[in-house]
Amino acid sequence: MRNTPLYSGIIYILLGLLFTYIATQNIQREDGWGVFTIFLIIIATFDIGGGLRMIAFHFKMKKALKNK
Repeated sequence: MRNTPLYSGIIYILLGLLFTYIATQNIQREDGWGVFTIFLIIIATFDIGGGLRMIAFHFKMKKALKNK
């Protein structure tokens, strides 16, 4: 199977949601925000942002190929 930007973007978004879930669980178990929680949120932000960018690139590439 060939990895398309759409497939990779969905995987990145799912990983970002997983990291967000783990971070919220970590906040509830501890007394609040710790270094590990902040690290997880930063990773989740990069994953979700990269995933959205890859999905947008997929549709832009698809539109460019269609207009050729």
